[in-house]
Amino acid sequence: MTAAKKDRYVPRLQQRYQETVKPDMMKKFGYTNGFQVPRLDKIVINMGVGEAVNDSKKTKNAAEELTLIAGQKPVITKSRKAIASFKLRGGLGIGCKVTLRREKMYEFLDRLVNIALPRVRDFRGVSVKSFDGRGNYALGLKEQIVFPEIDYDKIDEIRGMDIVICTTAKTDNEARELLRAFDMPFQQ
Repeated sequence: MTAAKKDRYVPRLQQRYQETVKPDMMKKFGYTNGFQVPRLDKIVINMGVGEAVNDSKKTKNAAEELTLIAGQKPVITKSRKAIASFKLRGGLGIGCKVTLRREKMYEFLDRLVNIALPRVRDFRGVSVKSFDGRGNYALGLKEQIVFPEIDYDKIDEIRGMDIVICTTAKTDNEARELLRAFDMPFQQ
């Protein structure tokens, strides 16, 4: 093993997955091989900016905020075609998204579960019904200010975001157990 690999930083949740989650799931679901155990694949964060139709700076501001939250530069999503009733032109930037993998993904999930979700107003847990049938989980946040990276005084507008957690699980039950092992606060 090279010195660079040995000294590499490993996120807390990734270490927990290797040491406790993987063996527990192998025992619970009866997997014979470690590669059968579901794992996190990626996390996609999407922020739609409908107001960008009137002011293109709103998309730029949303992208800067998403950069702070995710630690990675987002891609600006553009409209595919023009829709006159929405005053939308083709190729107009109407949102931004970022896909997190590996260390950044584990770091973001750790901050989401332990810092951001508890700061949501009237929080009672996330819904258990938001799985898609193939082991992926989606949740929405109404405010980006629940993340500590965002300075409340410097934002121009409160924006929501969609967060999709993609796993390699085949069923929702396996994915639910995987996310529970990462302390995802599901409703009772």
